[in-house]
This record gives sequence, C-alpha cells and structure tokens, in this order.
Amino acid sequence: MAQQLAPDYLIGLAREFGTPLYVYHAEKIREQYEKLTSAFRNSNTIFFYACKALTNVNILKYIHSLGANVDCSSINEVRLALFAGFSPDRILYTSNGIAFGEIEEAKELGVIINIDSLSNLEKFGAKFGHSYPVGIRLRPNILAGGNLKISTGHDKSKFGIPVDQADLVLAIVQKYNMHISDLHIHTGSEIKDVDVFVKGIEVLFDIVPKFSELEFIDLGGGFKVPYKDGDVETDIELLARKIEAAFSSHPNPGGRPLQVWFEPGKFLVSESGLFITQVNVLKETSAATFVSVDSGFNHLIRPMFYDAYHRIVNLSNPHGDPKRYSVVGNICETDTFAWDRMIHEVREGDFLAFYNAGAYGFEMSSNFNSRFKPAEVMVRDGKAHLIRKRDVFEDLLRNQILL
Repeated sequence: MAQQLAPDYLIGLAREFGTPLYVYHAEKIREQYEKLTSAFRNSNTIFFYACKALTNVNILKYIHSLGANVDCSSINEVRLALFAGFSPDRILYTSNGIAFGEIEEAKELGVIINIDSLSNLEKFGAKFGHSYPVGIRLRPNILAGGNLKISTGHDKSKFGIPVDQADLVLAIVQKYNMHISDLHIHTGSEIKDVDVFVKGIEVLFDIVPKFSELEFIDLGGGFKVPYKDGDVETDIELLARKIEAAFSSHPNPGGRPLQVWFEPGKFLVSESGLFITQVNVLKETSAATFVSVDSGFNHLIRPMFYDAYHRIVNLSNPHGDPKRYSVVGNICETDTFAWDRMIHEVREGDFLAFYNAGAYGFEMSSNFNSRFKPAEVMVRDGKAHLIRKRDVFEDLLRNQILL
C-alpha cells in the first residue's frame, strides 16, 4: 500500500512551491491500477483511464507507463494522449453530442471511436460504411450513482442512444453495412453496488446477438472511492467475480469471447491528490467560525458543484483540540468548502489539506476573479516534481488582443 505523505512533508511542499497547491502521489495511482488488474487477472478485461478527471501530461505519461489505455471525451484529450505516448489503438474516444467533424478528426487519427447519437451514426455510416470499425454508446435506462448530477444512464439522461431505439440503430447499421466492434454503456459515478454493472450487461446481452462483428463490451466506469471515515470503495474483487459469472452464462453467440472494457477515472487519481491551502483569516460570528483560505471554487469547485465531500486536515496543528468551523474561499461568490466541520484548532497562517482532490480538482479550475491557477506537483519515488507552474499576471492576458 502506498505510504501516505506526512503532514510535515506536505507543509514543506507548500513552502517550496507556494499555495494553493495540487499534489499528486504517483504510487497511489499505481496502487489503484494494480487493484483493478489483480482482481481481473483471470479474465479478458482491459482498462482505459478516463482522463477527463486529470489531464496533466505527466499524469498521462505515468498512467501510460503502468500499462493502462486511455479514454477521451474530446478531440483535444485525444491529442494530449497521443502527445503523452499512447498509440492510437490504446485511445478510446467517446463522443457526446459533438459536431461530426470532430468524429472525422478522431477517425483520421486512427483511434477507437464510440458514437452516442443516431444522427452521427448515420453520418458515419454514410461516409465510411464498413471501412472503419466503430462502437455505439447506448443508454441503458438504469439510475445509478451518488446523485442525479453524476448519474448518466437513467431515462432522462442526455448520454447515449436509448436502448429502446435499438431497432433504429440496427436499421442504420444494416443500411450502410457498418462494422460495429463494441457496445458501450456508462451508468454514473460513485457506484457502490456492483450489481449495477451486471444489470448493464443483461441489457446488452439482449442486443449483442444482433451485431455479428462485435469484439468488445464497454461497461464504462463510476467506481466508488472513499471520502469519509467508514466509507467503502467499490468491491473490485466481487465485481470481477460477478462479471466473469455473467459472461460465462451468456457467451457471445458468434462463439468468439468478448473482451470487457472499463473506464476508471476518479478511481485511479482521486485519492492520489491533495489540495493544500493556507488560512488567511479567521472570522467569528454568531452563526459560525469562518476559516477563509487562499482559494475558492475557482480552484476546487466540486463541493459547490456536486455537493462533494473532501476531508480537511490541519497540517500545521494535527493534534490541536477539534473545533467546529466553516471553511470558505476568498473569491467574490459564495464558495463554502465545508459547513460546521470538526477540524483540529485552526490559526491564521495554518496549512489545510483537502483530500481526494486528484479528480476534477485542477481539471475544473478557472481564472474567475482574475486569480491565478495553482501549481501542480507530482511526488514519485519520494521526490517532488513541479509539473505545472503557477499562473503569473501575463497568463491572464494571454490570448487577449489589445486594441
């Protein structure tokens, strides 16, 4: 198990590189990836890192070195993956309501493509026919995930082609003699119940016999990671056993074994990341004691956007008496990271660490209020590497044209 980075070590990084600061522990990423490969060691399963969680090219290169593939949600993520060293056959591009030109570009780059609309499926068939294999993203009409904001497979979701439109899909495929290589579903994020994945398989098994050239079944991602004490992550060993059992009882009618794909994003990088801030101001009021840090939702928006929980630790006073605080940001908006949270006594100047900050932290950051984006550091083999410089004033003016 990857050893946790000690508070004194993290304070040293904060002093060296400044705050706010994102820190990623490479060995934790490796540990999470090995959980997956170990659990599925006896099955024909491969993993694509859903890189929208964190696209720093150094993280991509490290994940490439582990042997993982990569899942992309935009053509620029595809370009980043190629830049990081992934070969086209290890890059999966799943489109979502985008212009057909982007799919054409992905095809020219030679990557694996999933299409999520009848409209783009028709365009792809008309232009490429059987000449280029393609996958289809289906919406299984299964409600799953931590909350509605991160559920993607239910019957009101924009993602994928509804399974009840399978006949329309088949009509297009037959019309253009298309080469369909995989069927894809993704039900949501923060999925604890592994039976959700089994339900998805059962939906697909009704459709699988209709595609004679099928090679892969893509079950998406959404594995649960622990945030609070007592939280559990998705039982990957149990999932592997259930997936193996499901496929053993539903063989591919063509006789060729189907390979299973998963797309873990948060599962690989969430726990590797910490976000370190420094306390600017303590403000006592009748309602709460506010801890104002040198950041806001311009750097970490998940608590405000997803109601996400991040454990907050006082690195500077880890043994102080616990007290109740509301931790807030310094921008001109309501940006509360935590209400009424028990934290070891906080003083102005203390360093606070937000845990589980590796996924959708820096990736969703902005320059709101014209504040600088933070630096990023990767700790690998006990050595800290700066992998993104902190913004400077000139970065705010970049791409602006003076008249």
